Amino acid sequence: MKNKSMETLFTFIPAGDDPPRGGFSSQKKSPKLCGTNYPLSIAFIVVNEFCERFSYYGMKAVLTLYFLNFLHWDDNLSTTIYHAFSGLCYFTPVIGALIADTWLGKFKTIIYLSIVYVIGHVIKSVGAIPTVGNQVVHVVLSMLGLALIALGTGGIKPCVAAFGGDQFEEEHAKERSKFFSVFYLAINAGSLISTFVTPVLRGDVKCFGGDCYALAFGVPAALMVIALVVFIAGSGMYKKTPPRGNILLEVCQCIAFAITNRLKNHSKWIPKREHWLDWASEKYSKQLITEIKMVTRVLFLFIPLPMFWALFDQQGSRWTLQATQMNADFFLNPLLILIFIPIFDFGVYPLIDMCRFNFTPIRKMTTGMILAGLAFAAAAIVEIKINETSLPSPVPKESFIQVLNLANDSVHVKIQGQDLFQQPTGAFQDPAKYSKLMLNGAQQNLDFELQSQGSVSTFYHTVQEKSVYSLIVYKSEGSLSSHLIADMETKPEKGQTAVRFINALDQDVNVTIGREEIISVNKNYSVSKYTTLERGKYNVQCKTEATEVTLDLGLLDFGASYTIVITKVTWKTEDIMANNVHIAWQLPQYLLISAGEVMFSVTGLAFSYSQAPVSMKSVLQAGWLLTVAFGNVIVLIVAQAALLEQWAEFVLFACLLFAVCIIFSIMGYFYVSVDPEDLTKKEDEKEMPSNGNVISLVPQKTEL
Repeated sequence: MKNKSMETLFTFIPAGDDPPRGGFSSQKKSPKLCGTNYPLSIAFIVVNEFCERFSYYGMKAVLTLYFLNFLHWDDNLSTTIYHAFSGLCYFTPVIGALIADTWLGKFKTIIYLSIVYVIGHVIKSVGAIPTVGNQVVHVVLSMLGLALIALGTGGIKPCVAAFGGDQFEEEHAKERSKFFSVFYLAINAGSLISTFVTPVLRGDVKCFGGDCYALAFGVPAALMVIALVVFIAGSGMYKKTPPRGNILLEVCQCIAFAITNRLKNHSKWIPKREHWLDWASEKYSKQLITEIKMVTRVLFLFIPLPMFWALFDQQGSRWTLQATQMNADFFLNPLLILIFIPIFDFGVYPLIDMCRFNFTPIRKMTTGMILAGLAFAAAAIVEIKINETSLPSPVPKESFIQVLNLANDSVHVKIQGQDLFQQPTGAFQDPAKYSKLMLNGAQQNLDFELQSQGSVSTFYHTVQEKSVYSLIVYKSEGSLSSHLIADMETKPEKGQTAVRFINALDQDVNVTIGREEIISVNKNYSVSKYTTLERGKYNVQCKTEATEVTLDLGLLDFGASYTIVITKVTWKTEDIMANNVHIAWQLPQYLLISAGEVMFSVTGLAFSYSQAPVSMKSVLQAGWLLTVAFGNVIVLIVAQAALLEQWAEFVLFACLLFAVCIIFSIMGYFYVSVDPEDLTKKEDEKEMPSNGNVISLVPQKTEL
């Protein structure tokens, strides 16, 4: 018989061993990159990851503005949907991992879910075209697009990293570890570039009569198409590990059987077994039990890790809000990651090795957690410094007041039952600071006595608790008069500046400021609402029935609120102080958190791959990504339940992470890193003796 396959020859298997699963597929070796031990195929994977991260973060960079300005949602709904989408992106990796390890394999899973990803981007872009349907259509398309994007990006997350690790031979473990650093470098490079590019596409390019959200979402869609094309282009070079069937169901059944069997056999006469999973050996193979042991050991070690992500992910929320209270803003973390990864890989770690210190992955991750805790301690110090320029928040039965004297003479203000304003207030005198009013209830009617040049005038005003006021004093028909007006209670959001106008003229005024924004202010000391603007120097046009003049307002600074009095001589007063803490004060905390991320996240990514059996690498990668999702849940719980001042909340998070770090260190002390193949061999040697000498015969295909 020529070229015929026969299944009549058998391979001798020692007693107690398990037959191999499936056939033995030969894998051709990928060509190497520039004479190194790095497979050429990883170049396609890294470029794919760069494009995918550009696509994801580019879309997210304008997502909140899209909710606010295009869908016209309020801040609370926009924030809720944004965080719900972000959380979903880190729960869907479980779905992708199960599909990859049990059904399609990593390669096909990445391709199919990338197609879903692209479709989601396209639907999202179409939903951002104003002429397509009404508001309901836009919302439906947007939510459908985001759901598909969450499934796509989350589904491929655990597969791409694990698939890249699969390309390396076992003897090239060092190169594989370096690959995960390069992989993380690609993530941050894509993130950094996209967060600058897509906001420019939205704001500077106009389409359909406004900001071009369709283009801002369309470009990330195009990058995802490029990512898919690049990944498919390397298909012929990839080492592809076939899936092993419904591994999750098999794992759950094995664990359930082990627990049930142990409970049934709790008699003291029955010999104990070394591991609780060994009680499943009557029904399940030694190989499966060994693999489940590997996974459960690592997943148990992952339990404390969400606390790190709870701190890390606040860069996009709490730290961003902190930056808006300072006098500049920049995007630091991705840039620092791009700098730190090569520094640590080629400088710090080799230097530590030269000192003959065994800097294991567990120790690296512990050090990263310590650095993150120190970063939040630094953030607390910065927050305390920022609070020096903020207006104190009034408590129940308390309010704040200042006096704006627009009369031509000094005025002494006395308030019923209050010991305030001991000295007269000069004409157009800048108030030094707000004074505290103590009330006897939620509101109180107070009489205000104004004394000037021997004359006394009394006025009654109602004051609400937990409010901030300005008392405007002016002359009307030769006599003193007053208004009590409500002031801005907190700094303008996102580092903007706020301004309002008081018209001291006897004619109505139209004020033009910013982008042709017209504010109408009635005569006789009427007050406009606050208008928020970007920081900058402004000139305003003031037009009455008879005249039109240009006023130079000077610099309207970060986080300040101003009152502009329109009179013969324009007067500007600063109600809330400008942010005088420079953004550079945030640099230490960003340096610490970025160094911590390199030591914790890059190491953890490689560690979770190296400790997983071949059949469960995507599942364990998904477990690693789930720690990120649960970290965000911790942030929501603490932020909602703690009710602390921001600096105190930073201290609380730092203390929690230090406590978790101690627990993780103790757990890591007893954890022994192993090679999955070595552990399988050891389990083979420890196998319990079977009854009799059984010879298993396994069919083996061969050619005669």
